[in-house]
Amino acid sequence: MRLRQAVLVAGDLEPVASALRAELALGEPFRDPEVGLFGLQNVVFALSDCFLEVVSPTRPDTAAGRYLERHGGDGGYMVIFDLEDLTGARERAEQLGVREAWRIDLPDISTTHLHPADMQGAIVSLDQSKPYGTWRWGGPQWRGRTGVGAPVRLCGVTIAVSEPSIVAGRWAHVLGVPVAEQGRPMLALDGAEVGFVPAAEKQDEGLIEITVECTGDAPAPGAPAELAGVLVRRRPSR
Repeated sequence: MRLRQAVLVAGDLEPVASALRAELALGEPFRDPEVGLFGLQNVVFALSDCFLEVVSPTRPDTAAGRYLERHGGDGGYMVIFDLEDLTGARERAEQLGVREAWRIDLPDISTTHLHPADMQGAIVSLDQSKPYGTWRWGGPQWRGRTGVGAPVRLCGVTIAVSEPSIVAGRWAHVLGVPVAEQGRPMLALDGAEVGFVPAAEKQDEGLIEITVECTGDAPAPGAPAELAGVLVRRRPSR
């Protein structure tokens, strides 16, 4: 069970993309023309073998555009997991009455987006890479093989919701992992963690924090930076 990708949404794509590149010393992003199907443009940065994406609406009446309106600006949008037992996770979501917002099964990846109104906190994407470790959404160098990203790795996200314990339990059930209480409800995954904290107001709910682990020649950890309405923390390699 891997935390493979975090997705931010921004009203203006390029300033956010530039700020992320500067803050985390990232390489050139992949721009996926296929997201135009959803009325979006995007950039996808490779962080070691994980990914950080920013999407931005290109037309009215998109899910991303409605998110921007509800939350009053940029913010965290989606959390994507790469798991081996996708069939089991899909079945557990169905048992809970969680609606699917989108599903696709391709030779190299299968994906299910779960409705954020049912999961709460963010869109949860259940993905199964085939073979494991490849990542179609990362661009051509990740299709059918594994590439190499910047010397930082996505190792944590924090979700703000009105009822952290209940929502953590729902995410845990669907993903098939236990909930740990470490001062806050926490899902411990392979090399990463998902934490849940209280949201002050409904409009404050969502993906509010991303943690990346610095490796190799990555910038030394410093003060957290707020980018696209999300706090980005850097920590040294453990």
